[in-house]
Amino acid sequence: MGDRRFPGPADVMASDWVTPQLFSSPNHRKKAQEPATRQNRTREECKIQVDKFPAASFKKFGSERDAWAFFRGEDSSAVPDHSTGTRPGETDVSLLPRRGPERVECIPLGKKRPHPEEGAELQPKRAKPSETSLAGSSDGFTYMGDAVVVYTDGCCSANGRDRARAGIGVYWGRNHPLNVAERLQGRQTNQRAEIQAACRALELARQNHIQKLVLYTDSKFTINGVTSWVKTWKVNGWRLKSGGPITNKEDFMTLDRLNSELDVVWMHIPGHAGFTGNEMADRLSREGAAKEPQ
Repeated sequence: MGDRRFPGPADVMASDWVTPQLFSSPNHRKKAQEPATRQNRTREECKIQVDKFPAASFKKFGSERDAWAFFRGEDSSAVPDHSTGTRPGETDVSLLPRRGPERVECIPLGKKRPHPEEGAELQPKRAKPSETSLAGSSDGFTYMGDAVVVYTDGCCSANGRDRARAGIGVYWGRNHPLNVAERLQGRQTNQRAEIQAACRALELARQNHIQKLVLYTDSKFTINGVTSWVKTWKVNGWRLKSGGPITNKEDFMTLDRLNSELDVVWMHIPGHAGFTGNEMADRLSREGAAKEPQ
């Protein structure tokens, strides 16, 4: 416990010390429903009552009437101005107004994350049903502001095996003529299908003079690659930071080139979560995987 301070001269003899006390021992729990109060004539008596009680408060009054008025809360201005455990210039935190918890935004500090292909992953923007404000139009496209909305998806059955079959899906709208369901050309993998589906959407946007695009995909790999990783790869001569080769290098080079020619907002959308556009793109990709390669 810290030093305790008592105001006024030691020989004050008025009924001037009111000391509310809270008993916390098990034997006093029934009595602790209300603060116990002691009225003391001298500072020493008051000290005995408050010593070793960190929650105790006491105040000097000119009369007994004022003391009891303070205890009953009749004088709102008579706030205890001394509490045990405080020093000059300090304020007892128990006397401060209480506030609820505040929301704090934490920004982690430290080293840059390692390359995502080596185990780390960035968090792209994620779509939520309440965040999308879409509007249809006579040309069959769906717009978010002045940007056309498109959904892409890639799939691959037996991924990583000799009998793998991969397809790409691009969904612009219901029965839209630009919708795509194609078999993936070349190496059949799920990641290549996701990247190439996005490439196909950007190619179609450019061919149809669409400059602004909001592209939804459930592939964080694709989004991270085109919006973040390629910057490091370019600096390193299209190699990993470790000097190793980049998986799907040619696919990402194509996607990066197309992305640089358009104004694209990349949005992550949870797969198989009931988003119509994503579900339709998934269906188109499976239709494409069922086709024979050209």
